[in-house]
Amino acid sequence: MLGPLLGILLGLLPASAWAKETLVWLLRDLPPLTIFEGPEKGQGAIDQMLAVLIHNMPEYDHQIIRVNRARALQVLQSKNFACDPTLLWTPERARFIAFSIPSMGTLSNGLILGAQQRPLLEPYLKNGEVDLRALLDSQSIKLGLVAERSYSTPIDDIIKQAPEQSLSRHYGDNAVASLLQMQQLGRLQMLLGYWPEIRYLGAQQGLAADALIYYPIQGVARYQFVHVGCSDTDLGREAIAHIDQLLQGLRQEALPPMYARWLDSASQDEYLRDSHGFFVGHDRH
Repeated sequence: MLGPLLGILLGLLPASAWAKETLVWLLRDLPPLTIFEGPEKGQGAIDQMLAVLIHNMPEYDHQIIRVNRARALQVLQSKNFACDPTLLWTPERARFIAFSIPSMGTLSNGLILGAQQRPLLEPYLKNGEVDLRALLDSQSIKLGLVAERSYSTPIDDIIKQAPEQSLSRHYGDNAVASLLQMQQLGRLQMLLGYWPEIRYLGAQQGLAADALIYYPIQGVARYQFVHVGCSDTDLGREAIAHIDQLLQGLRQEALPPMYARWLDSASQDEYLRDSHGFFVGHDRH
């Protein structure tokens, strides 16, 4: 009698009583972290990490949608049950996003330019690093960047104070690829970005491996740390608690090789060696 009775009682419950919550994952094309098109589609470092997270979070239905950076932040701020696995922590974002522990160390953003633009940069180079603040204050170049993207707190602070006429902000999809094309056409001289991302996109556009040069920026650490960020709601914080548990077991050994495979051979060994110390003292930002 108990079995049929239980079935009848469950049948009287609304569907919401046993339906899983749908966790929406917000992704943007950010190779080699996420790759949306081509023969290496879905093989980016974050693509692979996300697949592991989804597999180990069966308590949710999962939906992946493609959005640009500005739209992703709007969705997270609107309190929908959504998460973004490619976020840098910033104080502004922490007001409306629940962040995981750091998941993956990546090479920091830097300045990318063609060899022909190097003379413009020489007055602002010291020990191989760019004084970005002085360069932008000079108003001698136009710098391309993705609107609403964080380039790390030190770089973001410089951008906020820079003359607007020194900046060219791109709001659309495929923003970095578009900025790279603009740089090649001479519409801007330099752009901010991740060196592995620029190398990947440059190869797609048929640029020679030595057509672009990368320079680190003064005051910026060699590595920065990616987080998963969810809407700062009860559901979002609950998801982050589970994600933190999973990342503790993944980030030391499993995740670094997923990123290292996209680096040049000289950088791979250094990165994998350095990765052993990434999370000492970095349990939050």
